[in-house]
Amino acid sequence: MDPYVEWESSQIDPDVPFRASAHHRHHTWAKTYHSFPQLYIQPRTTQEIRKIVSLAQRCRRRLVVVGCAHSPSDLTCTSSWMVNLDHYNKLLTIDKSSNRVIMQAGIRLYDLIARLKENGLAMPNLGSIDNQSIAGAFATATHGSSTRHGLLSQSVLSLKIMLADGRELLCAPDKHADLFSAALVSLGALGIITEVVFQAVPAFKIQWSQSLHPLEDIIGDWEKGLWSRTEFTRVWWLPYKKKAVKWRADKTDEDIRLPPSNRWTGILGFHTYHTLLYISTWFPRILPALESFVLRVQYGFTYDGAHTTAVQEGQSGLLMNCLYSQFVNEWAIPLERGPEALTRLSAWLHGDQETSRIPYDLNGIYVHAPIEVRVTDTSINPGTRPYLDSTVPSGPTLYLNATLYRPYNTDPPCRKRYYEAFEWLMKELGGRPHWAKNFSTVTKDEIHAMYPHMREWLRVRHEVDPDGLFVGDWHRRLILANDQGDVPLRFEERPSRVEPAKTGGLNWFGQLPATSSSPHSSEESFDMIHRSEAMKSGTLPVGVGETQ
Repeated sequence: MDPYVEWESSQIDPDVPFRASAHHRHHTWAKTYHSFPQLYIQPRTTQEIRKIVSLAQRCRRRLVVVGCAHSPSDLTCTSSWMVNLDHYNKLLTIDKSSNRVIMQAGIRLYDLIARLKENGLAMPNLGSIDNQSIAGAFATATHGSSTRHGLLSQSVLSLKIMLADGRELLCAPDKHADLFSAALVSLGALGIITEVVFQAVPAFKIQWSQSLHPLEDIIGDWEKGLWSRTEFTRVWWLPYKKKAVKWRADKTDEDIRLPPSNRWTGILGFHTYHTLLYISTWFPRILPALESFVLRVQYGFTYDGAHTTAVQEGQSGLLMNCLYSQFVNEWAIPLERGPEALTRLSAWLHGDQETSRIPYDLNGIYVHAPIEVRVTDTSINPGTRPYLDSTVPSGPTLYLNATLYRPYNTDPPCRKRYYEAFEWLMKELGGRPHWAKNFSTVTKDEIHAMYPHMREWLRVRHEVDPDGLFVGDWHRRLILANDQGDVPLRFEERPSRVEPAKTGGLNWFGQLPATSSSPHSSEESFDMIHRSEAMKSGTLPVGVGETQ
């Protein structure tokens, strides 16, 4: 560790550990991006988190909080200090009379699910995976697929967040309400979320069924109960075969009945499909033919009308296997625009330019299957709406996810033009990109136009972190206002270079300001030491103290 950082650490609460290591290599789950933080820090207490914030201020280092890094974008890339809360993951209290749960923000969803199960409880809804931390999941607007549920954040009743000046604030609909609305989708740019109060529900089982249908049947059933007939519904669309797998689930009291399996839906099918996808990198024309293999391997289907059913615990039945490293480009559009979106995108992929009206050349583009179709409805929830909620405020929201696999960490050749065409269509249909995904053609001006409450979010962000302790290039590129031109904030991290990684993906390098070669003697350093000591002794006045 830098001797200067060691010295500074010894000056702020020397009895509080600073659990930092150097030489950590960070990469996204999909290995789309790699970065090399100067320090990788894993605190275990609130005091340790506060010390990290104070040290970062004094050492002029941006802070990036990361969990499982499931977002395939460069949102968490840094050459500065990376904070991981995997050891700040306790379930603090469970109120069984109200099913309210208080937890530290680093707890992973799979751990939370297990702890809730021990107490006869569950999360009301889930996305496709359970690897994320609770804070990381709602900070990027994670959702499931149900018209009876909204974003994961709708179950967050209140939270605590550590700000850049060391304060830990309690936020709720009736306390620091603006900060609460901003922090529910914070994108890591406001502070470090430390504690979450969550509304759990009684544990439940689901009975699900999935079946194969022509795409035209799915579109025909769109407004006849497709999305409302059962509590949970999602569709996987195979564009070349013009077919879709419909998955539906309701809660049940029936006994557990696991889904059927065979050698093709197990390890053999997994590795065979992976190898075929790798071959398609050089011979993409085989991709349409691979859809029959996908139906057999992932779903066990060979003919229209084929179906499978099972009964599982809700917290496992709602999950899905993401299979391989992948790019994911997911957009939210009004549910009623769904048939038009599927019809036009299908027409484009089949060379029907007149029907698609998508002004991009299809020549040489072959895509992967399936395209995931999901739904939420945040309009039914009377609670706080996050400023950066990507859903439709007045009704159900449809999500279209154009996934492209990266077999053996090899990028597919069609990504640039496919995503340009896909994003063009989504924007025309009034869409908004999922914050944690791989959108690439959206400008900052377009983002601002999509979010009527962007100004409020930016105002709150500036109030709680005016020097940009939690700001990086992703935020500057896509969100931060240009009121001061391109002048970076005091602690903001700017990119130095991005270059291909030998193992696939991209290596990201940021610019770090120089640290002093001698201990602080400035008034700022004295104030930081004074604040730390005052917080420890509890002498700070109301409005500036540890928890409000």
